[in-house]
Amino acid sequence: MTILSALCLFIGSYCSADQPGLQVYSFDETTGNSAFLCQASGVSNPSFLCLSADGRHVYSVSEDEGMRSMAYHLWYDPAVPSLTLGGARLTHGGAPCNIALAPDGHSLYTANYMGGSVTMFPVEEGGGLQRGKKVAFEGHGPDAERQSQPHLHAVNFTRDGRYMLANDLGTDRIHVFPRHADGTYPMPISEITLPERMGPRHLCFSADGTMVYVLGEISGEIVVLRYNSSNGVEPFTMVQTIKADPNDAEGSADIHLSPDGRFLYASHRLKGDGVSIFAVADDGTLRSVSYQPTGRHPRNFALTPNGRFLLVACRDSNEVEVYERDTATGLLKDSGKRIVMPKPVCLVFREYAQ
Repeated sequence: MTILSALCLFIGSYCSADQPGLQVYSFDETTGNSAFLCQASGVSNPSFLCLSADGRHVYSVSEDEGMRSMAYHLWYDPAVPSLTLGGARLTHGGAPCNIALAPDGHSLYTANYMGGSVTMFPVEEGGGLQRGKKVAFEGHGPDAERQSQPHLHAVNFTRDGRYMLANDLGTDRIHVFPRHADGTYPMPISEITLPERMGPRHLCFSADGTMVYVLGEISGEIVVLRYNSSNGVEPFTMVQTIKADPNDAEGSADIHLSPDGRFLYASHRLKGDGVSIFAVADDGTLRSVSYQPTGRHPRNFALTPNGRFLLVACRDSNEVEVYERDTATGLLKDSGKRIVMPKPVCLVFREYAQ
């Protein structure tokens, strides 16, 4: 028996709590067509989100600058479909801009940009969040305006689950948290020191987990790291630094590999907005291929599971742009199709069995 699946696109945005800042669409990855499914209000500036492994629990930040910022839990029912607001917990850090579940799904983490911290929330059996515990950092970088303090921007986990990596844009470092016996990542034990004034923002892993691609917001560069899990002292080694933003706009945003791992993409804002395209060599290093202009202020972007489309959240154009992707060359072509909504920021795909 053939099991059909439906592909859903979850979108986070910048908006007030009385607006439907979280929206869900169906997406046809053969045609690029989309259809609205449901939405939820009640969260202020739900700029970044993540989903549980079964896709029934949605977690969103509330990216407000004050210390009353929250992490929210919502339920998604694909049968209705509906997105229902659940509980919330304080992050104890301002402007949480990234949120991620640990590989076992038992703990959740926010990167707090203005708080200079990471907050860990135990996840209850029903998906709700327990009170958070914060790990704060100190230091600064050479850019007096943008690196006057730590600015935690993203949390990611190595493919084998041994480490959590927390990108600190303010200090040009990635804090390395080892997995504890209980499955949590309570304290960092080391740092990956990156080039000065890089401003690490987001990163992604190769499918086998051996390569890490780090995008610098300020420098517009990509640093390529090799991960060797057997080297417990220094498991991460820098192998390449390559320019990604040809406009030197100091606003690089997001980074992702194509599903087949042959091409890497990075988005850039503030000047000549667009997406840079790289070919990935057999050894994991990068070669520049092209640059695709986009709408205004591209933030997060996402590739469909089949790799045929790349969608870009253009915050200041108030729409999600749909690009066709040539799987042989990696090049992008604007399909002209759009999802119109105020200030989209984060895009997450999820498949559901029908």
